[in-house]
Amino acid sequence: SFAALAPEIAGKPTAQAHLVSVQQDIQSLTEHAAAQSAHISFLLDAALGLINIEQNVSIKTFSVFTVLLMPPTLIGAIYGMNFEVMPELSWPWGYPLTLGLMVVSGVAPLLWFRHKGWF
Repeated sequence: SFAALAPEIAGKPTAQAHLVSVQQDIQSLTEHAAAQSAHISFLLDAALGLINIEQNVSIKTFSVFTVLLMPPTLIGAIYGMNFEVMPELSWPWGYPLTLGLMVVSGVAPLLWFRHKGWF
């Protein structure tokens, strides 16, 4: 539009027509570029959404395993303190009972989560 104001072009009708044609081409290319940019932005958002869903599944799995391992870790930590006043230490079946309690406390939440359909 600024080129049409130049005195060399203002007096030539063919040059004016050519500038109008060029201006329309530039405008249509600008609109096309905007449409392509919107399309690319949509595809990027879709890809990021799929990646986010996959990451949520991974985080959910890690969270479930963390919750499953918390009770056995607590039991192991308590019995690993080596106190002498714990009555279970002198029991002949104290150690296997503690191991069984750790297994049960880890498997019970897993069964509960599967029953609820969470995992």
